[in-house]
Amino acid sequence: MSQRQHTKSIGTPPTLSVVVPVYNGTQDLQQCLTALAASQYDDFDVLVVDDGSTEPVEPLVTVHGFRYMRINGPGGPARARNIGAAHVRGQYLVFVDADVCVHADTLTRFAAAFAANPKLDAVVGSYDDAPAAPNFLSQYKNLFHHYVHQHGDGEIHTFWSGCGAIRRELFLAVGGFDARRYRRPAIEDIELGTWLSAAGHKIILDNRIQAKHLKRWTLWSLLKIDIFDRGIPWVRLMLRAGTVANTLNVKHSQRLSVLLVYLMGIAVLAAVRWPVAWIVALLLALVVLSINRDFYRYFVARTGVGFALRVVPLHWLYFGYCGVCVLWGTLRHYLEGAPDTPVVASQPPGSD
Repeated sequence: MSQRQHTKSIGTPPTLSVVVPVYNGTQDLQQCLTALAASQYDDFDVLVVDDGSTEPVEPLVTVHGFRYMRINGPGGPARARNIGAAHVRGQYLVFVDADVCVHADTLTRFAAAFAANPKLDAVVGSYDDAPAAPNFLSQYKNLFHHYVHQHGDGEIHTFWSGCGAIRRELFLAVGGFDARRYRRPAIEDIELGTWLSAAGHKIILDNRIQAKHLKRWTLWSLLKIDIFDRGIPWVRLMLRAGTVANTLNVKHSQRLSVLLVYLMGIAVLAAVRWPVAWIVALLLALVVLSINRDFYRYFVARTGVGFALRVVPLHWLYFGYCGVCVLWGTLRHYLEGAPDTPVVASQPPGSD
C-alpha cells in the first residue's frame, strides 16, 4: 500500500491528495499516519507538512512511504495546509489534522461523494462516537462535536479542516486559508467555507464520513479554544459576512438557549432579594432542558445517566461563554473596524 502510494505521487496524479499539517505531537501523528496507511482506498497520496517541529517527524512519515516537507515555523496550520496544497497534484485535497485518525473507509467515502455529484465543491465529515482520550472533558467535547455533525447532514455553509475535502483547483484559485489572519489553529476553515458558500459553491456534510479524534481536552484548553480561537473570531466573521449562521451549533435553538441561560442567571441573582424569582429561574431551566432534550437523551443513551447529569452544567457553561463571545466579538468588530472581505469567484475555475 505505502509503496503504491509513493509510486502514484511520481506518475499519474492521484484522485485524492491528503495534506497533514503538524507541529510536534509525534505520538498522535504516528497514529494518524498508521490509520491513513490502513485505508481501504488506494488512489491517494499523503504529504505531511512539518511546521518547524522540535520533535523528529520525518522518520514517522517515510516509514509509510508518504511524502515529508519541512517549512520554517511554527506559522500555523493554515499556512502549512496552503503550502502543502501547492505541492500535491491530486484532483481533490483532503485535509486531516495530525491528531485525527481516519476510518478505513473515510477516503473511499470522500472519493465517492465527489464522484456522485460533479457539482460538489467540498465535503466534510464528523468525529466518531468513540473518542480516544478517556477523561470526562475529552469524552464530552468530542461527543458534543459528533452529535452536532450527525444532526447536520446535508448542505452546509462552512468547512472543516480536521477531516474535510475540497477541489484542489478551487482551493488554489481562492488562495486557500487566510494564513495572515490565523497564525494558530482557529476558524480559518469556517471562514473559507463562509466565503465559498456565499459565492455559490456547494459544500456538504456527509455524516457517514467519520474519523477518531485523539485530543485530550482540559477545562483550560476547552475555554481557551472555544472562546478565543473559535467563539470570538466566529462572531467577528459573521459580522463581516453580514449574516448570522443558522447551521450546526449556531442554530436558532442554540442562540435561544444562550438568552435563556442568561435570563436564568439574572433570576437566580434576583432571588437573593425576591425569593419568588426562584420559580422564574426553575421555569427557565426547564425550558432550556426541553429545547436541548435530544442532546441530553443522546448522552444518556451513549454514556449513561450519571455522565449525562455532569454534561448539563457544562453545557450551560457553554451557553454562558457563547454570550461572552457575542458581546466581546461585537465590541471588537466595531471598535477595531472590519477587515476587507475577500472576493471569491462565484464560478469554479474553468467553468466559463
